[in-house]
Amino acid sequence: MIGRIEDFIAQGNRRAECAILYRTTAQSRVFEEALIQNGVPYRVYGGLRFFERAEIKDALAYLRLVANRQDDASFERAVNQPPRGIGAKTLESIRAHARDLRCSLWQASADLLKGGRMTARAGGALRGFVELIEELAANTADMALMDQTAQVVNSSGLIEHFRKSRDGKGEDRVENLEELVNATRSFQFQLEDGEDLSELDAFLAHASLEAGDTQADEYEDCVQLMTLHSAKGLEFPLVFIGGVEEQLFPHSMSAEDPVKLEEERRRCYVGKTRAMQQLYLTHAEQRRIHGQETYPLPSRFLREIPPPLMEEVRARPQVSRPYAASGGAGWTNPVEEIGFQLGQRVSHPKFGSGVVLSAEGQGAAARVQVNFEAAGAKWLVVAYANLSPA
Repeated sequence: MIGRIEDFIAQGNRRAECAILYRTTAQSRVFEEALIQNGVPYRVYGGLRFFERAEIKDALAYLRLVANRQDDASFERAVNQPPRGIGAKTLESIRAHARDLRCSLWQASADLLKGGRMTARAGGALRGFVELIEELAANTADMALMDQTAQVVNSSGLIEHFRKSRDGKGEDRVENLEELVNATRSFQFQLEDGEDLSELDAFLAHASLEAGDTQADEYEDCVQLMTLHSAKGLEFPLVFIGGVEEQLFPHSMSAEDPVKLEEERRRCYVGKTRAMQQLYLTHAEQRRIHGQETYPLPSRFLREIPPPLMEEVRARPQVSRPYAASGGAGWTNPVEEIGFQLGQRVSHPKFGSGVVLSAEGQGAAARVQVNFEAAGAKWLVVAYANLSPA
C-alpha cells in the first residue's frame, strides 16, 4: 500500500488525493505506524490518532503506573477510571497531602492509608486501587510485553467498563484496547549503548512519540485516514479500503442479521464510490482478533463485484514452511510437492471451497491446511482429501 501511494505521488499527484478507509477505528493503528515509519504525512479525518484516543490513554496510564508508581499524571488518570468510588474530596486530600510532604500522589496515598486519616469508605476504595496496581506489578513482572499488557488491560476493569457503555462507542473502544495488545505483540526495540530500559518502558516511550506532533496539520498535503462512516460525501482519486474480510467487513455483529448486513453492504458501496480513479480493496490472510490468530476469509462483498471489473493483486504469502525433521537438512516446500500453491483456492466434496494456508510432511503423510468458507481452517491428509482447484 505504501509503495503504491509513493508511486502515485511520484507521478505528480498530491498526498491529499489519497485516502485509506477502514470499517473500525482500531484498524487505523497499523496504517498509522506504516505511514510514520515511511515518513509519509497523514491525518486522521474526523477522529483521533490511535495513541491519542481516551481509552488508549487510560490503558497506558495503568501501564505507566505499573512501571513507575511515582508518575502523578498516570495516577490522576487511572485512579478513578473506571469509577471505583474515589471521590473528588478524597483526591483533593491526596493532592494536598502530596504538596505538604513534597512527594508523589502514590506516596501520599500510602501515607494517608497508613495513618488511618480517611473515612472507611474512602479508605477502602483507595486501598483497592493501590492493591490492584501492586498486584499487577508483581504478577506481570516476568511476563512478555504482550501478556503483560493484556493482563493489565483486562484486570484494570477497562474492558468490562467500556462493554457496558451506553454511548454507542463501547465496542469501538474495546476493539481499540485489543488493538493496543496487538501493538505490543509486534513491538520491537533495540537498546542503544548505555540504555537500561525494560521492554515495557521502551514501548511506553514509543507510544509517547507516536502520540506527539507526527500528525500533519489540517491544511498540509497529507494522506487522509478515516472510517467508512466519515468518508460520506468525500471523493479521492486514489482510495484504499482495508480489512475487507468476513467478521470484520461485514462485521461479526452484523453478518447474521439481514437488516444490519444490508447496512454493511451500503457502507461498502459508499466506500467504493469514494474512489474517482483507482480503488484497492485489501484483506489480510492472517489477523489477530480478540487475542486469537485467525485466517479470515475474503468478504462476501468482494464476490459481489463483477469479475471483469476486478484485478487480483496478491502479496507474496508470509506463511512459514515447516522444518524437514526427517532429513535434518533444512527447509522444505511441501506445498509444491502436493501440487498446490499457498493462497490457491481449492474445493472439497464435503467442506466446499477454501484457501490453502500451509502444508507439512511428504509422500503419503503430506497434509495441507485449508481455510474453508463454511467450515473454517482444517488440516487434511492430501492422499485422501480429494481436493481439486476451485
